[in-house]
Amino acid sequence: MQADSASTIDDSIRKEKRAQDVDDIDATVRGASPTGVKDIEDAVFGAIGEDGPNYRNLGWTGACIVMIKVQVGLGVLSLPATLHTLGLVPGVLLMLLICAMNTWSDWVVGAFKRRHPEVYSVADVGYMFGGVIGREVLGAIYWIFMVAVVGSSLLSISIALNAMSMHATCTAVFVAVALVITFIFASIQTLDKIAWLTWSAVFGLVAALLVVTIGVGIQDRPADAPATGPWEKDLQIFGKPTFLAAMSAVAQLVTAFAGAPAFFSIAAEMRDVRLFTRSLYCAQTFMLSLYLAIGITVYYYTGQYVASPALGSAGVLLKRVAYGVALPALIVTAVIYAHLPAKWMFLRALHGTADLTKNTVKHWVYWLGSVFIVVIAAYIIASAVPVFSGLLGVIGASFCTALCLILPSFMWFYDKWAERRTNKSWSYRLVFAWNVFQIIAGTFIMVAGTWGSVIEIRDAYHANGGQKPFGCDDNSNSVPSS
Repeated sequence: MQADSASTIDDSIRKEKRAQDVDDIDATVRGASPTGVKDIEDAVFGAIGEDGPNYRNLGWTGACIVMIKVQVGLGVLSLPATLHTLGLVPGVLLMLLICAMNTWSDWVVGAFKRRHPEVYSVADVGYMFGGVIGREVLGAIYWIFMVAVVGSSLLSISIALNAMSMHATCTAVFVAVALVITFIFASIQTLDKIAWLTWSAVFGLVAALLVVTIGVGIQDRPADAPATGPWEKDLQIFGKPTFLAAMSAVAQLVTAFAGAPAFFSIAAEMRDVRLFTRSLYCAQTFMLSLYLAIGITVYYYTGQYVASPALGSAGVLLKRVAYGVALPALIVTAVIYAHLPAKWMFLRALHGTADLTKNTVKHWVYWLGSVFIVVIAAYIIASAVPVFSGLLGVIGASFCTALCLILPSFMWFYDKWAERRTNKSWSYRLVFAWNVFQIIAGTFIMVAGTWGSVIEIRDAYHANGGQKPFGCDDNSNSVPSS
């Protein structure tokens, strides 16, 4: 018993020391000049000086907008179709539940980063859990997830270019154009410099969604409804989907709120990581309000004729306008999700060397090479799986559940497990039970959702006129959700 008590005290001292180290670094960075930081020793990036990129220069407002853009993007485009599959009432209730689960996970990420300032990504969490093997396994899952999101972003960009140009050329060409644009902007070295892009991107996506929402509200009928004659709108208050279809829809909801894997990197580049929670709450409030308003309104006016992505629901003209306004937002989603796994590779390659924080030739070769590898891998995914909702579902079920629901709960247990015998408070017991629930629910969604999404992709391949891998067909004419 004495040994356990001594161990607990030692753990507490170490955690307080780590938190104090973070506070000291934050205070130093906040006092730096706008042009650079002198002699900062960061737990992740090492020595940060004026002769290289400042990796600790992201303010809380910039962090908030990056958090929003990390989540508000591809997922919101599938929400109206998801509501039709699940039904309006179950869909909204599940949206609220999944938002609560992800917000808790995101809070855990911020708290874990404060206690363990050396953590940059989920791979570092894997090292704490299981040594080298844990780091490589979680690192691989993290990298594949981020690259898959880039792939789905490239796919959405190609859909936008097809819609705007009326399919002026082969879709594979548009995916390649998206790749080049993503590579250029993802090569920006630090998140604070990318943050300014996200402001216009978030407002652009909101404006595009408003165009579609207003369009479907004032038009006589949705774009995919019969062009003439009477038509009936089938609003599903309580849907009757098959089990696999329901799980695929739930997986897409998880994707709409998936941010935890990227939030480690956002926290790592904040000037004051103590403001992480403020950024998080602002981001989640804005995001949930947007999701509910857009999802419910678009579905109410389109019913079973809702398209996925949702920007195709208001007819050819408004679809072209909406995609034109949303294009910068779709590009920034690809940029952020390409930037973060590339920086993880870059850190792995140059960790502990002076080239990490200095603008040397080796620095730029490794950095640009990391970005190039990410976008090429994403291009292959986007071309091989050109089914937007199915790809989004696979990403949500296979990766988002593991990294956004299951892993953060294990992180909480990692820090709080020792209190199970001494902390008898109801708050501790409730949080303990909640994390158990997240692990069980996340595992169930991961298995069943992946199965359902793979079946959806298979059916899309076999359907008449379905998209083919590395094809040239127009992918902007979405089939209404069933």
